[in-house]
Amino acid sequence: MLKSIITSLSRRLSTCLMIGLVGLSAGFAQAQEKSVKETIAAATVATTSDEQRELVLTLKLKPTPEAVTWLEKWKAGEIFLHDDGNGVITPVTLTGAEGQDGSFATLKLIDGTPYLAADGKPIVINPKEVEAAETDSGLRRAMKEVSDLVALADPDLAKRLRAIKDSAIGQKLEKLPALQQLRATEKDPDAIHALDESIAIIQLRSTVPAERIAACKKIAEIHSLTAYDTVKTILAEAEKAQDKPMIAAAGEALRSIEGHISRINAVGTAFRGLSLGSVLLVVAIGLAITFGLMGVINMAHGEFIAVGAYTTYVIQNFFADGLKLSPFGVSMSIPGLHLAGGANTYFVFALPASFLIAALVGIALERSVIQFLYKRPLESLLATWGVSLVMQQVLKFIFGSNNVQVSSPAWLSGSWTVNDVLFGWNRVFVIGFAVLIIVITWLVLNKTSLGLLIRAVMQNRNMAACMGVRTERVNTMTFAFGCGLAGLAGAFLSQMANVGPSMGQLYIVDSFMTVVVGGVGNILGTVISALGIGMSDQTFQQYLGNPVLGKILVLGAIILFLQWRPAGLFVTRSRSLD
Repeated sequence: MLKSIITSLSRRLSTCLMIGLVGLSAGFAQAQEKSVKETIAAATVATTSDEQRELVLTLKLKPTPEAVTWLEKWKAGEIFLHDDGNGVITPVTLTGAEGQDGSFATLKLIDGTPYLAADGKPIVINPKEVEAAETDSGLRRAMKEVSDLVALADPDLAKRLRAIKDSAIGQKLEKLPALQQLRATEKDPDAIHALDESIAIIQLRSTVPAERIAACKKIAEIHSLTAYDTVKTILAEAEKAQDKPMIAAAGEALRSIEGHISRINAVGTAFRGLSLGSVLLVVAIGLAITFGLMGVINMAHGEFIAVGAYTTYVIQNFFADGLKLSPFGVSMSIPGLHLAGGANTYFVFALPASFLIAALVGIALERSVIQFLYKRPLESLLATWGVSLVMQQVLKFIFGSNNVQVSSPAWLSGSWTVNDVLFGWNRVFVIGFAVLIIVITWLVLNKTSLGLLIRAVMQNRNMAACMGVRTERVNTMTFAFGCGLAGLAGAFLSQMANVGPSMGQLYIVDSFMTVVVGGVGNILGTVISALGIGMSDQTFQQYLGNPVLGKILVLGAIILFLQWRPAGLFVTRSRSLD
């Protein structure tokens, strides 16, 4: 008993000494004048848990990351209480390397200076023999309040936004002062919007009716999607209580949010339709060259897409740690470059590589099979179908039957949010990619000597040959160009879908459908057809709420359209096609 009384008196004496050392003796009213370390040092030696909690809460007046750092050290048991034997307790931290006896040199928590004995020698402690500053549940809750407040002032905008949005969870009114204080000084528009939203959501639980109504008006003004369910609950409560002003305010907020949701859905549907049309255009543009301009029904078009996708897979591993393959049972290894940042740069090199590899395979196919089947559509259809089966098996022998993983670069991941509408970077990229391919294709066909020769051979092969055009070479280059475009499509699709030996089969029907609806041999028709099919598909899905039914309606509409215009949107007339 006597010992506990002496211990208690010693702790109180040490607390007074600590306060004297930091120059503060007027209680918690002056605690905000202390530095972070001074406050925490005083809290660690406080005699009661309530006193410790109140001292910690004074850190909310000046929330800084330093406070979180030291509070985390406290919770982790990295602050020790050294008793000098005279009842003076000093909070210290360890420093330097561990001695042979397990002891460490120490630093005073209050100012970070070496902790020295009266004779000037450093004081070392064994952490296993010295008491660490302890915490309890109430003190940890106070620490969390400080940490949450510090997060609101985090210089990292993403972390600050997350903290602001999380603060609205539970609608705790005690969080309002900190949020309103931050709102008065915040400059970033996104953070200001998040603060307005969180403050309004919390004020929906205010005891003052005028504040609740003002919160509803604010939510209606900013079209807060986060507050939708909360406002519905408030409206139900107001209807039950027959609170007419609140019913009107909550109803107006709900109508505003629902109108905003309708606009988001409309813009999102248009964007998804545009991106789907771009995907169709990317995969069909190569077929528009081989089928539309050359008249070759290339059933192996999907496998050229797979060739481009696998080329991207190989380039990705070549930039990383390399790749082990066992084609036809023979083990081989492709060494990796181990490039730093290769995961973000490989795709830039994979795009031209995919085009070149697919074009080379196309040249081999044209020279070995296709050149003997011009003007024989049925035979070319059957032959290329057989080639597609062979190519699938070859890909299985080389890469295996299972799908392989192609990781997207960081700059293709994530999304861009504009007024609550998400624009995925990969979908934005495919739209730009499709535009680039169309521009390149138009330039090749209309501004290059190869394009002039292609158009001449397409219009009249015999006349072009009589004029000295080497039609066989033009055919080879045209077929290679179409296959290269399919390879480019594969490189991009590897970022959106699984890469496997039969991945091209998923797109071959859509490719032919797009080319036929647009008009065989007409690039502009292919563009309009792809965008029209993509927009119709997404619109039907959005308003019918059933993707399968939407797809059936699109296919039905295409059948009816082809009954009306069998030649497609734009009819290209040439002697060879006639």
